[in-house]
Amino acid sequence: MNNANFVFREPKNEPVYSYAPGTPERALLQKELERQYNQEIEIPLIIGGKEVRTGDMGQVVMPTEHSHVLAKYHKVGKKEVQMAIDAAMAAKKDWEETPWIQRASIMMKAAELLATKYRYILNAACMLGQGKSPMQAEIDCPCEAIDFLRFNTYFASQLYGQQPISDHATLNRNEYRGMEGFVYAITPFNFTSIALNLNVAPALMGNVTIWKPSTTAILSNYYLMLLLQEAGLPDGVINFLPGSGSVISDVAFKSPHLAGIHFTGSTGTFKSFWKLIGENIDIYNTYPKIVGETGGKDFIFAHKTAPARELAVAILRGAFEYQGQKCSAASRAYVPKSIWDETLKHIKDMMKTVKMGDVRDFSNFINAVIDEKSFDNIAGYIDRAKASKDAEIVLGGNYDKSVGYFVEPTIILAKTTDYESIREEIFGPVITVYVYEDDKYEEMLHVCDETSPYALTGSIIARDRYAIMQAENILRHCAGNFYINDKPTGAVVGCQPFGGARASGTNDKAGSMLNLVRWISARCIKETYVPATDYGYPFLG
Repeated sequence: MNNANFVFREPKNEPVYSYAPGTPERALLQKELERQYNQEIEIPLIIGGKEVRTGDMGQVVMPTEHSHVLAKYHKVGKKEVQMAIDAAMAAKKDWEETPWIQRASIMMKAAELLATKYRYILNAACMLGQGKSPMQAEIDCPCEAIDFLRFNTYFASQLYGQQPISDHATLNRNEYRGMEGFVYAITPFNFTSIALNLNVAPALMGNVTIWKPSTTAILSNYYLMLLLQEAGLPDGVINFLPGSGSVISDVAFKSPHLAGIHFTGSTGTFKSFWKLIGENIDIYNTYPKIVGETGGKDFIFAHKTAPARELAVAILRGAFEYQGQKCSAASRAYVPKSIWDETLKHIKDMMKTVKMGDVRDFSNFINAVIDEKSFDNIAGYIDRAKASKDAEIVLGGNYDKSVGYFVEPTIILAKTTDYESIREEIFGPVITVYVYEDDKYEEMLHVCDETSPYALTGSIIARDRYAIMQAENILRHCAGNFYINDKPTGAVVGCQPFGGARASGTNDKAGSMLNLVRWISARCIKETYVPATDYGYPFLG
C-alpha cells in the first residue's frame, strides 16, 4: 500500500532555446517546419479516447500564406457533443478516485514529452498554423506549456497538504474533491499553452473536460491531445471537439452536469456565458464555477524621467511582438511631451531593421495576423485613423492580404484622450499614443485608469521612485499584472501569476495555486474518537 506523503519540489522554468544561427535547435526546427509544410493531415474529434469523423470538414491554413492548407478537420455536431459529455461523465468516477500522485505523474510525463519528443512538433505547428516567429512559438509552446504542467503539480502538492487543526479528541481532514460534473474548456488561438492549461489544470484536480479549441489553433491543439494520450491520460478525461462554439455551447449549457467554465477569449462571449448559466441555473446539479480571462487594453505609462530608448524598446516589443495578438499586448501609451520626439525617433530607427514575412524565414520579426476577420477589423481602425481629425498615423499604416494577412506595425497619435483606438481592444500590431504635458502626470494617471473598461496588464516606466509609487497606487485596480520599467507582456508561470479584473476576467491567476483552487470542491471530514454518551451540558446543573 502506498502511504507516502509526496511533495513535489519547486520546479525551475523551462529554458528558452535561442534558435540562433548555427545552433542545433535551429536546424531541427527548420527540418520540422519543412515536414509539416509539405504534408496535409486529417484531424478527427477525440471522444472517450477514440477518433470520431463526422465528414463535415474545415480547413487549417497558414496566416502567412492563406492559400496553403496544413490540415483538414472534422467539425463536431450536437450528437457528438452529447457523446463527449457522456464519455466525460463515464470517465469521471475512476479519474476522481485515482490517487492525485498518479494524476500528477501523467502531467509530469506530458511535460517531459513536450520538452523532448514533441518540442519541435508543437513549435512548428504554432508557427505555421498560428503565425508565430520561432521565439514567440518557443516561449508559448513548448516552454510555458511545460511550466504549467510542472508548476501545477507543485502547487497541487502544496494545496493537498493544507489541512485543518486536530486535537486529542478528534481527527479533522480536508478532502479536495473534483467537482460534480464536467468542465467546459473554451480555448484561444493566441497561446497554445493556455489551451493546454485550461484543460489540464481542472484535470489534475480530478475533473473531466470537454474541449472546444479555437478554429485557428486546431493543428497545435490536436498535437497536444496526442501528447496527452501518449502520456497516459485515461480515455474520456479530456475530449477534443473542434468545430463551432455555438454548436457545443448549445448542448453543454443545457446539461445538468455542467460544473465549470474555463475560458480565454472575448469579453462579449464570456458575458454571454454568464447570462446562459443564469438562465439555466435551475437545471444544474451544482452552481457552475466560471473562470475566464478575456480582453485587455493594456498600457505603457511613461514619466518624464523615463529613458527614451528603454521606452521605445518597451513600445516596440510590447505592441508588435506576435503582431499584437496577446491579451497583454501594449495597445495604448501615455508619453510626456518632453521625451516623445526622441522616443519616436528611436522606434523609427529600430523599425528600419524590422522585417515582416513568412514564419519559415527566421529573419522576420513580424508575421501575419491570424485570419481575414482579424485583418479586416485592424485595417478598419487604421483607415478611420487616417481619415480622422483626432488622430494621425506616425508609423506604418499599410496592410496587404493578397498572400497572407500582413499588417504593418502601426502607431496612431491620438489628439484626444477618448479616441476610439485608445479605448477599444484591437488585437493587432497597432498602438495608440497620447502625448501629455509633463506637469499633468497625476491627472493623466487618472485618465488612464478611467479610459478603458479592461484591467489586464500595464506598465510604468520611470526613474523617479516617487512617480513609480504614485502610479502603482492610482493604477491599483486597472491592471491585474503591473510591470515597473518593462513592457506589459511576458508573464512567466510561477513568477507572475496571470489574470486581470473588470472586463478582463475573473482574475483567477493562471500559473499559481489560486487557479487550481477553483477546480476543487472541498469536503471536511471530522472523526470523533470517543463519542458522547449523555446529551447534557454542565450549565444544566
